[in-house]
Amino acid sequence: AKGSAPTQDPVRVGIVGARGHVGAELIRLIAAHPRFDLAYVGSRELAGRALADHHAAYRGELRYSAPANAELPGLGADAVVLALPNGKAADCVAAFDAAGSDPVIVDLSADYRFDAGWYYGLPELTRAAYAGQRRISNPGCYATAMQLAVAPMRDVLEGPVQCFGVSGYSGAGTTPSDKNDPDKLRDNLMPYALTGHVHEREVTRHLGHPVEFMPHVAPHFRGLTITANLHLARAFGLDELLARYREAYVGEPLVRVLDEAPWVSRIAGAQHVELGGFALSEDGRRAVVVATEDNLLKGAATQALQNLNLAFGLDEMCGIPLAQHSAP
Repeated sequence: AKGSAPTQDPVRVGIVGARGHVGAELIRLIAAHPRFDLAYVGSRELAGRALADHHAAYRGELRYSAPANAELPGLGADAVVLALPNGKAADCVAAFDAAGSDPVIVDLSADYRFDAGWYYGLPELTRAAYAGQRRISNPGCYATAMQLAVAPMRDVLEGPVQCFGVSGYSGAGTTPSDKNDPDKLRDNLMPYALTGHVHEREVTRHLGHPVEFMPHVAPHFRGLTITANLHLARAFGLDELLARYREAYVGEPLVRVLDEAPWVSRIAGAQHVELGGFALSEDGRRAVVVATEDNLLKGAATQALQNLNLAFGLDEMCGIPLAQHSAP
């Protein structure tokens, strides 16, 4: 197995930008991981506070810190996860480059998803392309669901795929805006970036096929759903359509293919993507597929853990719990 650490030594993981929702999920997952230890957890707003006061899953002595970018290479992490807003990762990466430091870096933003020098880490579709790269770009939340929903039909698509998406407001981050204001979202569905969204460009790039994406924010906190409309070059029957998806994801613990349409209310707290609701037009040349996913987990933190496990030669599912969903 490819690895960057001796078999039994702990892998020290630093998190930069840990105040947000995804940072909290990463802390919880890494704290429970059998081989990973937290090296540092960066947050300017929480600097100096004990991590254990904010996260019950963590029982160590670590405190939040606010290291300058230039200080990061000296902190001794084997891997660094950048959980920063779009446009902020490059300065961190430049600091490691300037210091001649080469930890595994997993970037959760969109900054390197179009960079051929970085491994694009959607393991179910790209793990065969992993060859020890130490710079890993984590796919977007919507982009993960869309690609998994479309990929099994990639060779028979005709014309652009349309994806209608609805996400909980955790996807809008913690910086106050209309899109994460519960009062403005109450009894509402808020459309935004209806053409040219970064996830539209990301999916089009990595699938090698045009995708048209229309995102919306809903009043719930976490979980997203997309409905994908696929025009097909030839007629399909429902059994053949289902067989394609089941064959594509057989043995994939984080992709579940259902007969019925998955509900976003059932995916909160779950580590996997659900695909279902398969429907065909009367002529068999238009298929509709529904995908749901927790945007903070398989859409971000869980996928980052898959990529870290892969980078350090561990079982890809190490430290990823497979409960159906969180307790109500």
